Amino acid sequence: MNIHEKFFSKIGANYLILGVTAIIFQIILINILNATHPEYLGDINIISLLSSICNYILPFPIFYWLMKKLDAVKIEKRSVDAKTFLIYISITITLMWIGNIIGLIITMLLSGAIQSDISNPVQELINSTDILFNLVIICIMAPIFEEIFFRKLLIDRTIKYGAKLSIILSALLFGLFHGNLNQFFYAFLMGGFFAYVYVKTGKITYTIILHAIVNLMGSVISIQIANAAMNLQTAFNPIDLLTITIYLIALITFLIIGTYGLTKFDKAKFNGEKTEISLKKPLKTMLVNYGMILFILFFIIEMIIQIFGLELII
Repeated sequence: MNIHEKFFSKIGANYLILGVTAIIFQIILINILNATHPEYLGDINIISLLSSICNYILPFPIFYWLMKKLDAVKIEKRSVDAKTFLIYISITITLMWIGNIIGLIITMLLSGAIQSDISNPVQELINSTDILFNLVIICIMAPIFEEIFFRKLLIDRTIKYGAKLSIILSALLFGLFHGNLNQFFYAFLMGGFFAYVYVKTGKITYTIILHAIVNLMGSVISIQIANAAMNLQTAFNPIDLLTITIYLIALITFLIIGTYGLTKFDKAKFNGEKTEISLKKPLKTMLVNYGMILFILFFIIEMIIQIFGLELII
């Protein structure tokens, strides 16, 4: 491997270590909990909180240390006005819906092929946990750590190879890291857009806010709207009707603005201004190396396990 292939191999290996250490921490803490307070294993909120700690907080020092060993480039910071940020929000929500529709179609086709339903672990988690949990973990903790992991620490180190390559890699790693087919498509699309926003502005706070908004819509607001719709089926309630109406108007508005924003995306070119190192075969250099191949295989296997409903024996 040349020096650039070795660089991307280290990137892939670091993200593989991030995924593996999260699993190791989960095994350790679940076994400790089983030995000390086995009754807590039946509480979905406690287990989900434990999983979040293992996915984000505990691996963070290790991953941060690994990534800091790679040279980084400081991205120039630029602010955007309220109109532009509204367009960013709308594009994010539009991409979420497009990705969800693609994921739904693919999983339906696969379900028919294997003659078995493919579960959506994230939706099951959202439906099973408290709203407070969804607010703290899904809407606050996850956006902060995931944006640091997949935008800040990654793009600062890969932007020297060009904005396009850095954005594609951020989207791919982010999509695969979720480990299930249901989330891959919208995570890939939104991850790419978050990467674009970070490259364009240099401000991770923007992508954290965008990430938090879309997670809020998917984990809290959507549940409230579903509950309001169910209530209307049994008895008319003007508050529930008003809630659903406002939600639909807001959603349609976001989708119209987001679609318009996407049609103008061909103008969002960086024209090589971020590129310090030009690669003859960028995709091959980025993906065809030991670390990246192992990372991709690991998470594809995790997706296959999820698709077929298999359980790892630990």
